[in-house]
Amino acid sequence: MNDRTSRLSIIKPLLGYFKPYRVQLAAALLLAVVNVAATLYAPILTGRAIDLIVGKGKVDLEGLKPILAMFAVTIAAVALSQYIMNLCLNKAAYSALRDLRSRAFSNYSRLPLSYIDSHPKGEIISRLISDIEQISDGLIMGFAQLFTGIVTIVGTLAFMLTINVKITLIVVVLTPLSLFVARFIARHTFEYFGEQTSTRGDLTAFVQEMTGNQKILKAFAREEEAEQQFELLNRRLQVVSVRAIFFSSLVNPSTRFVNGLVYAAVGIIGAVTVLGGGFTVGQLSCFLTYANQYTKPFNEISGVVTELQGALACARRVLELIDEQPEPDDSECKVLENIDGRLTAEGVSFSYLPSRPLIEDLSLDVKPGQRIAIVGPTGCGKTTFINLLMRFYEVDGGRITVSGENAAECTRDSLRGAFGMVLQETWLRQGSIRDNIAYGRPDASFAEVEAAAKAAHCDRFIRKLEHGYDEVISDDGMLSAGQKQLLCIARVMLALPPMLILDEATSSIDTRTELLIQQTFDEMMQGRTSFIIAHRLSTIRHADCIIVMNAGHIVEQGTHDELLAKGGFYAKLYNSQFEE
Repeated sequence: MNDRTSRLSIIKPLLGYFKPYRVQLAAALLLAVVNVAATLYAPILTGRAIDLIVGKGKVDLEGLKPILAMFAVTIAAVALSQYIMNLCLNKAAYSALRDLRSRAFSNYSRLPLSYIDSHPKGEIISRLISDIEQISDGLIMGFAQLFTGIVTIVGTLAFMLTINVKITLIVVVLTPLSLFVARFIARHTFEYFGEQTSTRGDLTAFVQEMTGNQKILKAFAREEEAEQQFELLNRRLQVVSVRAIFFSSLVNPSTRFVNGLVYAAVGIIGAVTVLGGGFTVGQLSCFLTYANQYTKPFNEISGVVTELQGALACARRVLELIDEQPEPDDSECKVLENIDGRLTAEGVSFSYLPSRPLIEDLSLDVKPGQRIAIVGPTGCGKTTFINLLMRFYEVDGGRITVSGENAAECTRDSLRGAFGMVLQETWLRQGSIRDNIAYGRPDASFAEVEAAAKAAHCDRFIRKLEHGYDEVISDDGMLSAGQKQLLCIARVMLALPPMLILDEATSSIDTRTELLIQQTFDEMMQGRTSFIIAHRLSTIRHADCIIVMNAGHIVEQGTHDELLAKGGFYAKLYNSQFEE
């Protein structure tokens, strides 16, 4: 795909976001015509005024009064039309970009987990915030200059033709040289601006990663290495930015040079014409003003090319995010109802990369209300299996059924609503503690939220906070890792779904509190199918069935005592935790 085709593929969908704001754009265009017409009328008034004061003792003060009054009206019309035009343009541009950002975020929230896992969070943040800001700067400037520029070119051309056709033709022939210069330079800057926005995204991703993991960074004394990596990215951004700005900055002086030659040619030829009696001094002054105004839009438009190239490069990244295929629509699928907790996996296979098989021919039959513990070495597929249960990833082969229904044929919302998850990695949103606990049940009463907090043994520390349940928190900051995990447990206890997934749910909690939480879990798991992932095998001895995974396969399954009696893989894992 060549550069022109690439740019067109960006401009067309981008302009589509301006369609709902056609009225504001039409009003801006109309006001641009009024603005330019008033601006172009001013030189005529100036020329008439000059002709009334040329020559010793020939100043016509009475004739100047109506011209000066009209000049004041013209200036007021220029200022008012410019102000209202900018209002219309800004409203249209920012409204369109609001829609663009909303569309990008909406699509991002519906993208499959495979896309989110494979792209740095900082790079996505850069697309949603920095890139769209760049688009807004480029487009608002671009639209304003294009609207007024095109009307100015047409208007000045018409006025100049009424004054002198021959000199007008000279201006028309020479001025487009500046456009050819601008086009030549712009063709080479698009690639550089694309490289600049990409590098900026890499830098944003790196900064986001480092700032979000400062404790780990300092714990391993990796500050110097982080600074070196930052310096490399920062210097790369400097190099590509300087290259992009250097080439784009050649546009304005190059076009100004060409337009300066045009202005000089008009001045010389016009002066000769005045001496020959074909022009008045006022007409020459008027024509020189028009020649300058005719070439000025070419300078401005060529200058806007710099902003537009950067805006288009950013727009390409945003549109790529919007064009990413979301999870297939499942509105026509079945809504999972009457969930009894029965779950089966029949010949399930899955791999993140085709060249690296992970889960192969996995079969499982879970009865309602059973507690299923999943154990195995790191990387054996435990968490991957949970991701498949929740349809964060789709199985490559086989099928998973819940209450007799094929999970792939049910809506994701109803399937995921059947599970309550407590993960090792905690997540709390910016908001009050009450809102965080009620995240899965926003309509829950305060009494229900409080009961869930008490069951999760976090009511005591919540009440010690200054504002209690109304204390505003975020995912990082004032709470310890254990307190965050207790709030996540309370969130699931409030929702009480028919099936539970506990992935190292008490990893950040002290032993005493863990024993209390375990009692609560036991009560909560009564009659609910539960999947428990644990590395401390002593915590799963009372599971109804322990599934032992290795390299994506179920190698053993049974109760704790049965598996120990076999003396197989599970027995080795269990005994290894007590060996010196």
